[in-house]
Amino acid sequence: MTSDTDISAGARLALGRYGERLAARHLTEQGLVVLDRNWRCDAGELDLVLRDGDVLVACEVKTRTSDVCGSPHEAVTPDKLARLVRLAAAWAEAHDVRPTDTRIDLVAVHRPRRGPSTVEHVRGLI
Repeated sequence: MTSDTDISAGARLALGRYGERLAARHLTEQGLVVLDRNWRCDAGELDLVLRDGDVLVACEVKTRTSDVCGSPHEAVTPDKLARLVRLAAAWAEAHDVRPTDTRIDLVAVHRPRRGPSTVEHVRGLI
């Protein structure tokens, strides 16, 4: 079985982009509106920025071919979560947006060697 650490950097980048496209499609099907993708600043990057009604959603997308190196959920550490909160505030400030609330979500995409990908949306990590 191939783990995520066994693939090249280019393949890993392609896998990540695939997962982000799948996540964006899944979230828009759920009624969220994509505001930005791969937004960067000095503090880091937000994979997806969305609007869910009046709520600003910063979404981390983790795509895996297996859980050999840990699940997508385990990749969102307390430090990563704190960084996502800071990045969501930075995005809102940079775009002069004042949301009534902000939420941090995770979309875990599993891309097995065979069969369809699965998408799991975890709302409100904090």
